[in-house]
Amino acid sequence: MPTHRIDGHTSHSYNSELRSIVDGVVNMGDLVITQVRHALNAFMTGDTTLAKQVIENDHNINLLELAIDQQCIDILVKRQPAARDLRAVFSIMKAIMDLERIGDQSKRIAHAVLRLKEHHPGKKNYFDGIELQEDAFEQINAHVINMLQKSMDAFHNMNAEEALQAAMLDNHIDNSYGEILRQNDKDMLVQGTHYQTILEITWIGRAVERIGDHARNVCEYTIYFVKGLDVRHKKDDEIAELLAKKL
Repeated sequence: MPTHRIDGHTSHSYNSELRSIVDGVVNMGDLVITQVRHALNAFMTGDTTLAKQVIENDHNINLLELAIDQQCIDILVKRQPAARDLRAVFSIMKAIMDLERIGDQSKRIAHAVLRLKEHHPGKKNYFDGIELQEDAFEQINAHVINMLQKSMDAFHNMNAEEALQAAMLDNHIDNSYGEILRQNDKDMLVQGTHYQTILEITWIGRAVERIGDHARNVCEYTIYFVKGLDVRHKKDDEIAELLAKKL
């Protein structure tokens, strides 16, 4: 894994330690994206073996979070960083918390897949009778994978503008989730025999939407890391204006 541009500190050993932590976050992000991709593939195909693999591998994400968190604590204790350096460590600690929560959402999706297959044993497709939802999930799944990848690319590149562009993709996920909810309401009225299936699908849609929210948080902490701007709870156009002033 290549190192990332972390400079501005007079201590080369400090820069090396921080680069190591950033590399760890990127590796954690790669694992998280794989977990999300596998969980969504398991959902779309009904692959219970893949769903169980996602559940088992979640522990690896937790271990990475703990390891990176400890590295950050070690820097705080040994280096007692201030200003920009403290901001960097804080941003990383917050970002890995959101990455861990994305892993949790992937595990929730995987558990839902196992429950869905219990309701639909054998080769029966649990989308039978509610085909519109299959198309809707193909769309939202593509959006969330794209957002996650771009969010981690922005962190990898330490690029605030890329982070904003990735954060803006959350709007597509929210819109797709809204469409899923509206279709679920209709399906509940006309597909009484599919009640349990529709309920599980609703929870999976919610998990995907939450993954988008956590990915946006990672983008916001990347902006804070790079530019020193706290953009939490701000609209996209407000963030763009703040970044323009920082150029």
